Amino acid sequence: MEHKKTVGFALCGSFCTFHRILPVMERMAEQYQLIPILSPVAYETDTRFGKATDFCTKIEAICNRPIIHTVAGAEPIGPKKLLDLLVIAPCTGNTLAKLAAGISDTSVTLAAKAHRRNNRPVVIAVSTNDGLTGNAKNIGALLNTKGYFFVPFGQDDPLQKESSLVAHMEAIPETVAAVFDGRQIQPILK
Repeated sequence: MEHKKTVGFALCGSFCTFHRILPVMERMAEQYQLIPILSPVAYETDTRFGKATDFCTKIEAICNRPIIHTVAGAEPIGPKKLLDLLVIAPCTGNTLAKLAAGISDTSVTLAAKAHRRNNRPVVIAVSTNDGLTGNAKNIGALLNTKGYFFVPFGQDDPLQKESSLVAHMEAIPETVAAVFDGRQIQPILK
């Protein structure tokens, strides 16, 4: 029997993209073992896009395992070398800033830090309203940091939200495959 690679799939609080993430997770679960990781905000917050418990139940069913949602739960990812690759989708501006600054105070940022200690790749699917303003420098910093890869992204609503950037979430599986082949999928900007 062929060994499936293990992919951590971390979600942050860009709730408007969750409906696009779940089908991607289902698709990826056919090919990889998925370990779900949610930021505390994503794990606990009910929004106009749905109840946190409903999303968590769906995610745990897709991955067939409990969600890591605490710093203590994320810490063993590094020492135990639990992941071959970590996807952060959606990756909010807050998480981008923390990753660029080396801050690891949430389950998602600690998962990234713990995972990177083993020189293993992190794939970022950005979703932030300030991608072309306050977070542009953080995107640039991570694009220039070894081990970080990006799902292609672009402006999601240039007329109403001119600074907002969102990854093409449907391209996550292709991005992950490219990273496992040792390359950044191109073009990054679409």
